[in-house]
Amino acid sequence: MSIAYIVLRLSLWSCLTLLVYGCSADPGARPSDQGRAPNNPHEVVVSSELLARLRLGEPEQLPVKVRIPVPARIEVDGSRTVLVGSPVLARVTRLPVVEGERVQRGQVVGILHSTELSAAQQAFLKALATKQLALRALERAQILLDAGVISNAEFHRREVELAEAQAELGGARDQLLNLGMSSAHVERLERTRRIESALEIVAPIDGTLLRRHVTIGQVVEPGDVLFEISDLSSLWLVADVPEQYAGMLFVGQEVEAQVPSLDGRQVRGELSFVAPTVDPATRTIRVRMNLPNPQGSFKPAMMATMVLERAPATQRVLPNSAVVREGNKEFVFVQRSPNTFVLRPVELGDEVENHRVLLGGVQPGEQVVLDGAFHLNNERRQQQFRSEGA
Repeated sequence: MSIAYIVLRLSLWSCLTLLVYGCSADPGARPSDQGRAPNNPHEVVVSSELLARLRLGEPEQLPVKVRIPVPARIEVDGSRTVLVGSPVLARVTRLPVVEGERVQRGQVVGILHSTELSAAQQAFLKALATKQLALRALERAQILLDAGVISNAEFHRREVELAEAQAELGGARDQLLNLGMSSAHVERLERTRRIESALEIVAPIDGTLLRRHVTIGQVVEPGDVLFEISDLSSLWLVADVPEQYAGMLFVGQEVEAQVPSLDGRQVRGELSFVAPTVDPATRTIRVRMNLPNPQGSFKPAMMATMVLERAPATQRVLPNSAVVREGNKEFVFVQRSPNTFVLRPVELGDEVENHRVLLGGVQPGEQVVLDGAFHLNNERRQQQFRSEGA
């Protein structure tokens, strides 16, 4: 038998063996399923070693204060704000103070020119002259009465004339004061007899000139608002609370507030006012708290959030270690079988002593991973990565 024949026989035998083995092999055979990720990317199958490191249990029941956030805003304190108007028909001639400037009580904030004021000053000077004439006439009458030249009736007539003149002068003085002249200016008018048509408008309080409603040359009438001045050392934090919370509102209630524009600065205080009525348009109740502002950090019209607290109520809570955050949602691991867990979205509320209030997503009786959720989530991701790479 030649060597070539033997080689040919061996080659044919090898091919036949390979063909038979290939045909007999199980086409559905796969590697072991141990450690393979489930088809659901939110499920994870754990080993007994990892399972021993997890703490399972149901959500706890704890007394929790209900915190109700409501939109709020900062406003000027109405008791520390004044509107300065014009007492006469006049024309604005000078405005020495600009908006935002601090002013002192008695400081001139505007000057008006008024012909009505000039006429009132003339009437005052006339009444002053009449009173002085009546006074001199009474003095002469006293001398004549003492000399027996005039009767008592004539002397008493002079007394009545002086009283009438004094009353007329008092009325003219009051008119000047009502028109905006200060007592010092009236005394100066009485002393100098010089009529001044310029009327100085002064700040009635210490504060900040918030708004100037007039310009130079503008004609104003009595009652027109010229300036708004407010003491900003104390402000109001105002909120409109939905009427369903009316039963928990009372003066003196402690509240908390946050001001986002000041890096979320938090302040605490008490409600100083609760409206006695409900706004029929918005179905809300206006409340406010006093907000001290000695440094001027808070500005009127800033937006804020006022947080009201209701009496403690028992609620289901989860420890922070049970919560997994994925994207913008929050999840927990719920046990599906002894070694299988599923990542489930939940609705959570406020944080209370390293716990989160559970509002929904877990049914009573379900077991949740209370501790070890972070490691379990890493295992889920690794199993999902291995499954995608297989």
